[in-house]
Amino acid sequence: MTLDLTGVGLIGKIYEALQKRQPGFACMSAAKLIVERVRDHGGPVIIATGFPEGAGVPETDGPVGAAFIARALFLGLGVESVILTDNDWVGMMEGTCRGAGLAPLPFPQDGKIKPIDFIRPVYIRSVPKDDAGCKAITDELLDITKPSLVISIERPGRNDRGLYHGLGGRPLDKLVADLDQFFLRAKEQGVPFIGIGDGGNELGMGVIAEELKEFSPKARDSGHPGRGGVAAATAADHLIVSNVSNWGATGLVAALSALLEKSSVFHDGGLERRCIEQCVSFGGVDGMFMGPEPAVDGISAQEWEGLVDTLRNTLDRLAGRVTGWKGDSGDWRQLK
Repeated sequence: MTLDLTGVGLIGKIYEALQKRQPGFACMSAAKLIVERVRDHGGPVIIATGFPEGAGVPETDGPVGAAFIARALFLGLGVESVILTDNDWVGMMEGTCRGAGLAPLPFPQDGKIKPIDFIRPVYIRSVPKDDAGCKAITDELLDITKPSLVISIERPGRNDRGLYHGLGGRPLDKLVADLDQFFLRAKEQGVPFIGIGDGGNELGMGVIAEELKEFSPKARDSGHPGRGGVAAATAADHLIVSNVSNWGATGLVAALSALLEKSSVFHDGGLERRCIEQCVSFGGVDGMFMGPEPAVDGISAQEWEGLVDTLRNTLDRLAGRVTGWKGDSGDWRQLK
């Protein structure tokens, strides 16, 4: 997760900064938090995602990870997820979820999520970009839907002046709904908040906002007078950082699979590739080159397929799911 596959050059320092504030294994700690909270509280999980590129077109980083987290939560814990995103990105999010093997269903009018048999459901809840409309819907999500926890992945986070930016300083005015207010209210109500980000301008990265300003010039100054830096101010209760946010989601899914000792929770590389391709087919763009290419932050879907299979195979070996020279299966140390 912390290999600088994109060549941006920030992830090593971001990881070091997080270790000072939140030492330990970020993904496994998040997995334990999720399992304990869902089992004690029940109720759905709300996952927010969606990051605008030029003209407000959403990038592939974030939606793919959100879909696979939702899949893992359902297969591992039997809990449904509500994916929260902007009105104009619903079609993209539905296509992405189908690519991950989920069935997007209409959000219930009464806001109450009920179990449905013989399907892998996910609910998409859209919000308008105006503050009043967005707040009305997100307040209802907290008050009626009553989530067990909330997760943000590759979602813009406002800075200490209340403004949203791209990592390079690009203003995102009127391109994205204000979801910081939703996560801050969730925290006030004691609902755990897990954030996943890769550059420092994502919702939840306020955990290391001050450290970011020490080594990331744009975190201090966006380059636009009077707007401040790009560092997100809202802090998650628990933060996961990775070179690409989707890779952080993969790490979380892998941790859930290991913790629950359930291999079906962790998808394979082929499904990852299909999900990326579906995200692009329904409106997503690669965030590095800004084109409708099957890639995430400049890393092709083919390469993602190999990365996911490598991690999944590693977990299989650690769990003893290997075949020895005689054809016997079990712990590799006993099959020599």
